Amino acid sequence: MTENFWKNKRVVVTGGAGFLGSFLTEKLAQLGAGDILVPHIEHYDLTDRNEILRLLKDVRQPLEKRPEHLKPDNLPQFKPASTDPAHTVIIHLAAHVGGIGANREHPAEFFYDNLIMGVELMHQAWKDGVEKFVAIGTVCAYPKFTPVPFKEDDIWNGYPEETNAPYGLAKKMLLVQAQSYRQQYGFNAIYLLPVNLYGPRDNFNLASSHVIPALIRKCIEAQKEGRHEIEVWGDGSPTREFLYVEDAVQGILLATENYNGSEPVNLGSGYEIPIKDLVELIARLTGFKGKLVWDVSKPNGQPRRGLDVSRARQEFGFQAGTSFEEGLRRTIDWYRDFLKQNGK
Repeated sequence: MTENFWKNKRVVVTGGAGFLGSFLTEKLAQLGAGDILVPHIEHYDLTDRNEILRLLKDVRQPLEKRPEHLKPDNLPQFKPASTDPAHTVIIHLAAHVGGIGANREHPAEFFYDNLIMGVELMHQAWKDGVEKFVAIGTVCAYPKFTPVPFKEDDIWNGYPEETNAPYGLAKKMLLVQAQSYRQQYGFNAIYLLPVNLYGPRDNFNLASSHVIPALIRKCIEAQKEGRHEIEVWGDGSPTREFLYVEDAVQGILLATENYNGSEPVNLGSGYEIPIKDLVELIARLTGFKGKLVWDVSKPNGQPRRGLDVSRARQEFGFQAGTSFEEGLRRTIDWYRDFLKQNGK
């Protein structure tokens, strides 16, 4: 990644206050991005066209006319980028997400919010003359029985796994939109498919978290409370691939700088692990020595999930650099520190 690319760019990062977004905006600042703007949900409802239009108008304003919530923290040293929208990059991370349970309980919300947010934002970005739009898709867009490793060309060869299909299909429509807008309008929109992310600052709320933070929390709480078993969903047979959050940031920024193609690109680690082995590894790394109780009445989700990561390596030189065990250790250490700092 190069500072020269980012120096005169205005970069709008939707979801920039979230898990992935917080790491991405920090890295952008390190790279010298001229203007990083994070639209918070309390200021802009991205499912509302009028709110998106207001956002795009606000980000074009000279610094002195910009709303306070879009001004950077490093005033007065800040040097704004050009107000020309042709120097603006939008990285669309914002999404309504959750684990299997949340997807089963709120399929309509997951479909509507993610579809409308992405489609309307990309459409208005094109109309506004934005230089580049980076759409972040999801591995949930792949068909349920995609041959492993998942190749990008297989993305249309079947229906997604049922529990997260509404979310996966909503995000997959951004690929259709990016390709059609490129074809008809010459709009530079790219589409990236990250596998499941994990790392420090992840969502550890058991009602909505993904598998890694949920398991870490269960193991640590069981130890604190003196419980000798934890419950795990499914039978442990599915496999998953995970990407450490800082590696994901590297992949997204490399693609933003160097990739201008119409085809989707996987972002992954290339390491596939069965859920049973994952649970046992997290138990070992957290020091939990109790029993693992598998609730087979709960869904397994997609049977296997692992990506072919060769296109990202070939197109923009991305390769994950964090080993899975090292990434888990950092995540566990962060969560323990978080609990201490909050007196828990």
